[in-house]
Amino acid sequence: MAAVIVNEATDINRNRLAWQCRRGMRELDEILGSFLGSGFNRLDEQGRSHFSKLLEYPDSVLLELLMGRMTAADRDVAHIVRKIRSTLAP
Repeated sequence: MAAVIVNEATDINRNRLAWQCRRGMRELDEILGSFLGSGFNRLDEQGRSHFSKLLEYPDSVLLELLMGRMTAADRDVAHIVRKIRSTLAP
């Protein structure tokens, strides 16, 4: 029974993150949605927390970070940005 509760909590969290990844800006929607679909599952709990923290940034800053035109002052956020950028197609 505990496994079912954990799975439900995980599904709810993932749905919340999927909603937060929909930013209304095509580039951000594609980058964040793609990472959530492919790279997020490989993150440990700390990495997932950093991803959630990244999603709190305003769209304009988030775009600059993910495009590599700005570096986050927060090392944890900078690390997750590098992970996301490494999953982008060349």
